[in-house]
Amino acid sequence: MSKKTRVGILYGGKSGEHHVSVTTAFSVIQAFDFDKYEIVPFYITQKGEWRKGPLLTAPASDRQSLMFGTEDRVAIAGHGDASGVQRQQSDPAEPAGGALTAAGNARRALIANFVGGDGDAGMPEIVIPLLHGTYGEDGTVQGLLEMAGIPYVGAGVLASAAGMDKVIMKKLFAEAGLPQCIYRHFTRTDWEKDREEHLLEIEVSLGYPCFVKPANLGSSVGVSKAANRSELIAAVELAFRFDRKVIVEEFVDAREIEVGILGNDEPRASVCGEIVTTAEFYDYHAKYSDGKSSMIIPADLPQELSDQIREMAIRAFKAIDASGLSRVDFFLRREDGAVLINEINTMPGFTPFSMYPLLWKETGVSYTELLEELMRLALERHAAKEKLVYALDGQEND
Repeated sequence: MSKKTRVGILYGGKSGEHHVSVTTAFSVIQAFDFDKYEIVPFYITQKGEWRKGPLLTAPASDRQSLMFGTEDRVAIAGHGDASGVQRQQSDPAEPAGGALTAAGNARRALIANFVGGDGDAGMPEIVIPLLHGTYGEDGTVQGLLEMAGIPYVGAGVLASAAGMDKVIMKKLFAEAGLPQCIYRHFTRTDWEKDREEHLLEIEVSLGYPCFVKPANLGSSVGVSKAANRSELIAAVELAFRFDRKVIVEEFVDAREIEVGILGNDEPRASVCGEIVTTAEFYDYHAKYSDGKSSMIIPADLPQELSDQIREMAIRAFKAIDASGLSRVDFFLRREDGAVLINEINTMPGFTPFSMYPLLWKETGVSYTELLEELMRLALERHAAKEKLVYALDGQEND
């Protein structure tokens, strides 16, 4: 019998999309061929505690079984209880058994904290980080995996960080010549220093209504629509609860078009999809809970326009140096038919009913095939990085 590939699934996290991440992990685990793979689940609680579950050699029974807790029993096919669960704090100031303060590199720290006594034999050969938002798709976890030398699915450190920070993202889009809506941004220090100047600049350049967002957050958390100055001030203060930097964008009356990207240096684009919502705007509740949004795949667009949007999506992917997967979102302005890029999401929702997998299903790539291709792309990128030289001949340290 050939050796199974050991895959680490990293999910949960401290962001507001914690439960979305758990649902995604459950869906991904169910899609694996357990004749070829075995799964190591790494669950991060909403308090930031890392918990390694028992090795999975069969699908999980339900999503609750993946949320390892003090009182939980792990109801997984082939596993009777939670005896295999290992718990570690993510805060290095409170290491489990002093593991993170011990001498050694990131790989040893990862082994000591998340694998335990199995050592290298228990390390996953590849990790799929299914984390959304802060401490998940912002480059932090990606940096940890880079330091540990473990291949992982999705964008690298730079692309993840740039894709999370809407201000940096927009600057890179501008450099790539991608048209976008008018926006302004400022830090809390800037705001407190001269609030009146920023208010006047927004009113003159953007007008009302406008949208106020934390620069670094996902799923439209902390986003508000402001119709006047008092609402604008309240929206800015709300956004500052979630980030030190705020971005304000003009209102655009437009259709919302989305494209999936798959690949590394030679990415390809899926068919276009459209989000239709009866909510005032596509916020967190419209996305996940209120049932006021629907997806149209493929979007009803002329072929020439669809091809233009798909080409722009690939340019956006390359602009932030992304890899693996991304979903790129656009506005199709109703007034004049102009295409404006909105944002790129480097770890889009990945349940079988999420936009990204559905876009690829319509393009001819099944959910399981998508997972296989993403892992292949991750190993391809890792192998390329392994060939790089980080010191001149004779300068290597033991």
